[in-house]
Amino acid sequence: VQLQASGGGLVQAGGSLRLSCAASAFRFDYYAIGWFHRAPGKQRERVSCISGSGDSTYYEDSVRGQFTISRDNTEKTVYLEMNGLKPEDTAVYYCNAVRTTARGRNEYWGQGTLVTVSS
Repeated sequence: VQLQASGGGLVQAGGSLRLSCAASAFRFDYYAIGWFHRAPGKQRERVSCISGSGDSTYYEDSVRGQFTISRDNTEKTVYLEMNGLKPEDTAVYYCNAVRTTARGRNEYWGQGTLVTVSS
């Protein structure tokens, strides 16, 4: 599985960005997808995740109501719509694919896309 994150850039506070995570997995719907971010000088943290079917989503308290995660399994892509961006949202954003079976857990990471929010 290969993941390609894109959509980052420079935006003013209050602006919006939509990140995309495109995957190469044959059965993309088998994988839950998560978005994580790593702010300067901090550890990587989970932001949001979505189940393989898209029926279930999760958001960290810090972004709930501000970010929206969605997926298009036909396009093998997961999106993170980020609205009302704040300078503290500045980070490298990574997507992560996880599949858990009886044989174990498979996890893959994309290369990250930089989001910079100016005040």
